[in-house]
Amino acid sequence: MINSMKIESYNFGEVVIEGRTFRQDVLILPDRVLDQWWRKEGHLLQLDDLGEAIAAAPQVLIVGTGMPGKMRVDPGLAKYLQQAGIDLIAFPTQEACRRFNELAPTRKTVAALHLTC
Repeated sequence: MINSMKIESYNFGEVVIEGRTFRQDVLILPDRVLDQWWRKEGHLLQLDDLGEAIAAAPQVLIVGTGMPGKMRVDPGLAKYLQQAGIDLIAFPTQEACRRFNELAPTRKTVAALHLTC
């Protein structure tokens, strides 16, 4: 299933997806948005943080690392994604949102967006 959702806007601490406003970090799956998503370690994204996203069997995982880009992707997660054939794209959240809107209509894409720092 291609992700037909669209991110309408992003500002520090807030993202609007399909007319719904979220003020906590989100996972965007092909069929729904999981709000109030959090990681075991706040600014480190690890495989254990992405169970539902990985279960969606995406072609692409887009990571929004926060407005200034403080969240990091664990090297073990990057290696896992590479071995699983999932493209990893990680940018500060503004750019990640733009990339999501570009790719989601044509590739099975999920996004993990950190909305603040």
